[in-house]
Amino acid sequence: RRKFCKKLPKTNAMGSSSGPRLSGMQKQVLSLYRGFLRAARSKSAEDRRRIESIVSEEFRRNSKEVDRKNFVYIEYLLRRGKKQLDQLKSPDIVSLSSIKCAETGVGVDRSREPLGRV
Repeated sequence: RRKFCKKLPKTNAMGSSSGPRLSGMQKQVLSLYRGFLRAARSKSAEDRRRIESIVSEEFRRNSKEVDRKNFVYIEYLLRRGKKQLDQLKSPDIVSLSSIKCAETGVGVDRSREPLGRV
């Protein structure tokens, strides 16, 4: 008589299921996001909330506005984010400011916009 076992989903070290595999760039983005949240912990409670709000807003906005296949622009954002994170880790820096690069037209897909709005 053969025993059949229910196949369980693979889990990571934290016990959660592995979900879809992430690309290297997606891992870098998540690592950067976590880095900002870790760096915010070293600031005052008020600054921490402000930093977390700015970081969350920036990442959420970029996830919606930046084309996932625009690797050059995503790499640029990663480099810029790493520089900002390094600055934030400094004990002299207390907060961040939000920079809206999309207004300059860098990395924005204008092919779907009507003529005259460029």
